[in-house]
Amino acid sequence: MRALGRGVRVKVSEETGQQGAQAAIKRVLVANRGEIALRIIRACHELGIEAVAVYGPGEEQAQHVIAADDAYRLPDVAGIPYLNVDGLVAVAQRAGADAVHPGYGFLAENAGFAAAVGAAGLAFIGPSPEVIAAMGDKVEARRVAIEAGVPVVPGTQEPVATVEEALAWADTHGYPVAVKAAGGGGGRGFRVARSAGELPDAFAGSRGEAERYFSNSVVYLERYLERPRHIEVQVFGDTFGTVVALPERDCSVQRRHQKLIEESPSPAVTPALRARLQDATVALGRRVGYVGAGTVEYLLDVDGSFYFLEMNTRIQVEHTVTEMVTGIDLVAEQIRVAEGHPLSFASGMEPKGWAFEARINAEDAARGFAPAPGTITVYREPAGFGVRVDAAFGEGETIPASYDSMIAKLVTWGRDREEARRRLARALRDFHVQGVPTTIPFHLAAIEHPSFVAGEVFTTFLADHPEVVEASTAHADPVPLPLGAGDDGADLQRSSLLVEVGGRRFAVDVLAPAGAGLAPAAATNGRREARAPKRRSGAGGVRVAGDADTIASGVQGTVIRVNVTPGEEVAAGQVVAVVEAMKMENEVTAPRAGMVASVEVAAGASVALGAAIVRLEAAG
Repeated sequence: MRALGRGVRVKVSEETGQQGAQAAIKRVLVANRGEIALRIIRACHELGIEAVAVYGPGEEQAQHVIAADDAYRLPDVAGIPYLNVDGLVAVAQRAGADAVHPGYGFLAENAGFAAAVGAAGLAFIGPSPEVIAAMGDKVEARRVAIEAGVPVVPGTQEPVATVEEALAWADTHGYPVAVKAAGGGGGRGFRVARSAGELPDAFAGSRGEAERYFSNSVVYLERYLERPRHIEVQVFGDTFGTVVALPERDCSVQRRHQKLIEESPSPAVTPALRARLQDATVALGRRVGYVGAGTVEYLLDVDGSFYFLEMNTRIQVEHTVTEMVTGIDLVAEQIRVAEGHPLSFASGMEPKGWAFEARINAEDAARGFAPAPGTITVYREPAGFGVRVDAAFGEGETIPASYDSMIAKLVTWGRDREEARRRLARALRDFHVQGVPTTIPFHLAAIEHPSFVAGEVFTTFLADHPEVVEASTAHADPVPLPLGAGDDGADLQRSSLLVEVGGRRFAVDVLAPAGAGLAPAAATNGRREARAPKRRSGAGGVRVAGDADTIASGVQGTVIRVNVTPGEEVAAGQVVAVVEAMKMENEVTAPRAGMVASVEVAAGASVALGAAIVRLEAAG
């Protein structure tokens, strides 16, 4: 026997000859925040394990902090505290943890973090650093997939260092071409070029985003499939050499290559195709000696062919739908495997019923899914049979601009797809969030679209059906009407009255002069009260009222790129700057053609919603 981590010993199984750690985990540091941290803490408590939370500035009262048995502030460092490897390991040791769960995002797929956890004598609840490194490098992962006999999308076998190399490859293999970050995932560092003229910008954009998010600017190329489905398979391995694949998930409804709605199983996958996907996934898992939870992602072409996309060496955001159709607590299983237990399930499992997940994000679909940090003034979750909500925010809590925009994950289950879909529609209507715009109206419009109802959904769903975003405004939850001045210049005050007509209840919003004796409105809960007027935007930017020559930021965030200079002529729709907010890049575009009179910001500057970015010379 030899030491594997603090208090953990390695034992060779007589049946398999594989090594399995045999020790109970008693205290876990959760190296994450938000709903996934809360999800892990709950799983720990169900297993009788203490959970230790960490938090950054302004998160002292966060739900994951309150739910944990203990909590520690992460040391202040430049950047995001949850990326502080040394600080997290030091806190784990100080807290007396014997294991670390990384969740997803942040350091979950960082081989250096996994290695540092192990070097500190702690168990890392995930695969080995070597596997994380191999599968985290997308170019290396393609090689491994080929060796395992898994089909891959035609692409480069080595990283592409220059745009000239990229152009040469594309000239030989054809367009469209996807430029992808070798060290990333989740849609980051992903650009598509449909012609040689678009490739230089795509190449530069992919490299820049990859450097910012993954500290790794290496990119590679793949042929871009025009209308695929995004299919992924949950893989699980234990320390006894067993590798298992579970029923697939369909994650084709996306914006900016990031998922919005997921379901399991996929309406396009037959039992025979499911078996092929699972066989390929198990082969890949065995090829790398995979231990713990992971996901193998594929692109499914219209002819039924599938191609390896990437492997994520962590639990996924959308693991919930797999849990709903299998009845397996995947997070608890991660912990059990880290303790050295064999897997509690086998391959070949068929899905039981159907499940959907809708990501409830603080985003405005009408403005290109622009992120919208702010304070939630009303929050009421849906409930009932077959409904699950994984959330970490509530009424009065603030969604910070420094992290992603997710408020909650709404999950529903049904005996078949239509039952689960109808239940999701009902739950979305029962989900009330005010204070920030959310994706709830979009989800309602999307799942009621005939193509979605029929299961004909591809990664191009939003591009194919722009009417979905337009229709989403009809489902908008009520938000407070803006206050302003009346025709006589008097300040107006919004009030809410409850009236009955013939025994029927109505809620009526009234704008009246301040001091008229009507009480200010309380936050409304119903969906049929007054609607706010639609926001107006200027082709990706915001025009300041009364100043059509000013192009302003449509989000609160950080300027990462300014593309124009004073005196430069711009065309309508041209990108003049890029503002990052809540881990999303937002292009600010010119609403009209003209000459740049001045540039009001520089790269690295923080800007508020509506802040001036560029001023154009007055028209005509």
